[in-house]
Amino acid sequence: MDIATFLAATLVAHVGLAVFVTGHAVVTDHDAGNWPYLTLVLGLAGVAGYFFYDGT
Repeated sequence: MDIATFLAATLVAHVGLAVFVTGHAVVTDHDAGNWPYLTLVLGLAGVAGYFFYDGT
């Protein structure tokens, strides 16, 4: 796989994950905070943080 294809696939995946996090927050009436932005940068780590981070 060349670098351009890899970067495009990564970008699409991270945007999709960020949309998922945002959608889940809206549907469950949950505050997404900065997790959609972190998901754009960190991908699956951002999704995991959104679901498992306890802010209390």
